[in-house]
Amino acid sequence: MKKGNSVLYVSLTLIFSFILWGLISSKNLDATVSAVESFFTNQFGWLYLLGTSGTLVFLFYLAFSRFGSIKLGKDDDKPEFSNFTWFAFLFSAGTGIGLVFYGVAEPFIHFMNPPGETSSQVEAANTAMRYSYFHYGFNAWAIYGIVALALAYFKFRKNTSGLISGIFYPILGERVNGPLGKMIDIVTVLSTIFGVATTFGFGTVQIAGGISYLFSSIPNSIVTQFCIIGAAMLLYLLSAQTGLSIGMKYISQINIILSLILLIFVFIMGNPRFIMNVIMNGTGDYLHNLVKMSFFTEPFSEESSKWVQGWTVFYWAWYISWAPFIGSFIARVSKGRTIREFVIGVIAAPTVFGIIWFSTFGGAALSLELFSGIKISDVINTQGVEFAIFALLEQFPWSFTSSLLALILLFTYFVSSADSATYVLSVQTSGGNLNPSNWLKFIWGLMVAGTTALLLWVGGLNALQTTLMIAAFPVVVLMILMNVSLYKSLREEEIAGQSSKIHSSHVKSS
Repeated sequence: MKKGNSVLYVSLTLIFSFILWGLISSKNLDATVSAVESFFTNQFGWLYLLGTSGTLVFLFYLAFSRFGSIKLGKDDDKPEFSNFTWFAFLFSAGTGIGLVFYGVAEPFIHFMNPPGETSSQVEAANTAMRYSYFHYGFNAWAIYGIVALALAYFKFRKNTSGLISGIFYPILGERVNGPLGKMIDIVTVLSTIFGVATTFGFGTVQIAGGISYLFSSIPNSIVTQFCIIGAAMLLYLLSAQTGLSIGMKYISQINIILSLILLIFVFIMGNPRFIMNVIMNGTGDYLHNLVKMSFFTEPFSEESSKWVQGWTVFYWAWYISWAPFIGSFIARVSKGRTIREFVIGVIAAPTVFGIIWFSTFGGAALSLELFSGIKISDVINTQGVEFAIFALLEQFPWSFTSSLLALILLFTYFVSSADSATYVLSVQTSGGNLNPSNWLKFIWGLMVAGTTALLLWVGGLNALQTTLMIAAFPVVVLMILMNVSLYKSLREEEIAGQSSKIHSSHVKSS
């Protein structure tokens, strides 16, 4: 039996068993995953913070060290995609749907309930913006970056299989081709499914909320959410059949164009001078407090400690569970770029875009709250976080059109993320084949939709979050080991290169 097939069969069996468990006893499933999630969060929250911060430092070291000029591929390989398309891929597969969901909501949630003590609304607003940047900034993209960089390096420069397990060859040797390697691949597949389901769950809830906000005759119900999942599934399965160079490429480009249109609209309507001041002030505040936030656990305050677990630790777990999927996808579209170019493109560029996005949407909403008496916070408290962006857009001209654009954007991000997820899951369960069969994409498309629907039905967003935390724990350990394995291989390549140069000089001199 081929390695890819055994990983496929075991993964499908476990996921189907999980779905069956939820269908038979949803209350038991909800109670069990909640108990396990509470244990991991309380006991190992520090590990998520440490692993993420250490990875960020390691990646920047690689970028600006002697290793930065090494190509992800052969020395004469060129990038397959333009910079614009490459960034569109990163943004669409990465945090695009999260930015739309939390662009207004997260700054307001932190503003109303900031970590630690705040003496004024001004301090609370600054804290809110700083943490919004942080949760979508350098640390977040470092998680994606290490998986993507390691996969691209080993796949395109060392000619490995392209499986996650192949990254660990410098540490495990031939054992990556045995049961241990299969276990690593199965863990990453399960983590991907639950990470993707969580994100799609958030997106589904907000799309349903937006539809009911614009069309009062349509309720924000579980039936509406299931219809949204079904419609998205049909589209991303259709897109998945066309491959990366057609369906995913054009959807990603549409995503980035629509995002820029909505961003520019809110920037112009939401007081450009104020937003620019938010960008300047917030960026300095974020960079100044980056180290502190990266290691902040607040063990002496139970309330603040729970805040960290509920936000920062949850975010890192979310990204970690997504990392095998996002990392595989980013690696696939990054062949031919140098390590330095890769790190700057994957970590710095999305962070800058995230700062601009949160400053525009969150800054405009906080400006209305603080200076115009328009209480966006009341909408969040009474109707839910999924309505926050629509409450903001309602304050501007052409509110119906802009809200409809936001809905379309959420839906296209949903489709593009699901498209890339089905592709990556198919690659990881077909022995690393970069051109997996369409039937395999179809199977994983159904599994993604089914898991999302189940978790929304069992317990809504809470069930999504708790399941994700459990799935992410083994992957954070793998992520830390990836740093070790990648550095070991880079050093071996450097030593081999030096030996080759010495041998060549001896041959010439003789």
